[in-house]
Amino acid sequence: MELTNISTVKDILSRHGFSFSKKLGQNFIIDPSICPKIAEMGNAGEGFGILEIGTGIGVLTKELALRADKVAAVEIDKGLLPILDETLAGMENIHIINADVMKCDLRRIIEEEFPGLRTAVCANLPYYITSPVLMLLLESRLPIESITVMVQKEAAQRLCAKVGTREAGAITAGVSYHGTARKLFDVSRGSFIPSPNVDSAVIRIDLNKEPLLDEETEKLFFRIVRSGFSQRRKTLSNALSSLMGIEKSVTQSILRELSISETVRIEAMDMDQLILFTKKLKEQE
Repeated sequence: MELTNISTVKDILSRHGFSFSKKLGQNFIIDPSICPKIAEMGNAGEGFGILEIGTGIGVLTKELALRADKVAAVEIDKGLLPILDETLAGMENIHIINADVMKCDLRRIIEEEFPGLRTAVCANLPYYITSPVLMLLLESRLPIESITVMVQKEAAQRLCAKVGTREAGAITAGVSYHGTARKLFDVSRGSFIPSPNVDSAVIRIDLNKEPLLDEETEKLFFRIVRSGFSQRRKTLSNALSSLMGIEKSVTQSILRELSISETVRIEAMDMDQLILFTKKLKEQE
């Protein structure tokens, strides 16, 4: 069954009475070249268990299962379950979990589904949930090696930007704290049914083996990042004073010690400077 053939896709959806949900941001891939590339570049291989988020009609799921030892796919839409029974029939190394990924115990799923296997995440994420899902995966400290996801092209540029450049934001710093992100390839809007209004890109985040900071200092780092970027037009000292109640003199003293301008905005600070600033501020507590 050719799951990227438009006629085949429309026939399957029609027979099952399926309607696309705008609320769930559903856009199914119909370009046959994309999912094999995601699987190949997303760590789907021997010795790996792959956690997929959102299945569509199973195009990527199938490609992952052809390469990896096991695929556990979390899909929120009950209406897709009978379709997946048909499109993935006979593939014994796939387990579909009908659930909301934001409410799942992902650590338990990984432990139960992938004993003895290395783990990676692959997903074609709905645009509206990209940031929450990525931060959930990153902040949960799950035993995963990489996250390969298709996201809106503009989001990909932001996620893969260098911290300290204008393109970077709070989520850029979050991703950079936990690992290294790079863009793999672009995907045009015509590669989907229905066609979205924007182009996409596939990125891969390779996660650090160990956290950069201890747990308490890490919490402070993310408070600083959120505060600084939520008021990015203000100087860092003004933003932290306004939102975290930190005396400007304390912030400015640390900046001077690090040879950084007292009037710096957070968007001009690179990752090393943010880490060092956080450590110094933690020492003041």
